[in-house]
Amino acid sequence: MAKTLTIFLTILFFTTIVTTSNSQRFSRNLSPDEIGLKREKLTHLHFYFHDIVSGKNPTAMRVAQSNITDTSPTGFGFIAMADDPLTLGPDANSTLVGKAQGIYGSADQKEVGLLMVLNLAFVEGKYNGSTLSMFGRNRIFDKIREMPIVGGSGVFRFARGYAQAKTYWFDVKSGDAIVEYNVYVFHY
Repeated sequence: MAKTLTIFLTILFFTTIVTTSNSQRFSRNLSPDEIGLKREKLTHLHFYFHDIVSGKNPTAMRVAQSNITDTSPTGFGFIAMADDPLTLGPDANSTLVGKAQGIYGSADQKEVGLLMVLNLAFVEGKYNGSTLSMFGRNRIFDKIREMPIVGGSGVFRFARGYAQAKTYWFDVKSGDAIVEYNVYVFHY
């Protein structure tokens, strides 16, 4: 009887541990198939980014600055909030494919270099409702700049890649710009 009771209590003890550990689990390893991920793809996106900081309807505006921003040769310390249109062509009336929404700011005291923290939120075709997250340094006076794509949502879940930016048009007086983007992303 004592041996049977010992076996029963041992089984009960281990069952309790297994049941408790399964219901209280913080993480577990998954296979991509378990959450519906199929073959990884490489996608190339091409669009134009319209950063309008002047006029009656700016798409980006300064929301903060440091006490040295106005005297800094690089505008160091300013931060702008953006809701910039992304279009199929360079013309502002071209088909809207998305918005670049987020912040950018001058993060370099020696040369003009922006810290870009943007969600590229798409509104066109199969990408409608999907986003890519771009986070990186943009030396805006370089001919071609490269910034990392660090994630995404919707069609772009598990995205990783890079964006190449090339200034298409820039107005020195107003600060308005149109930038051509080529984005290359791996995603499922």
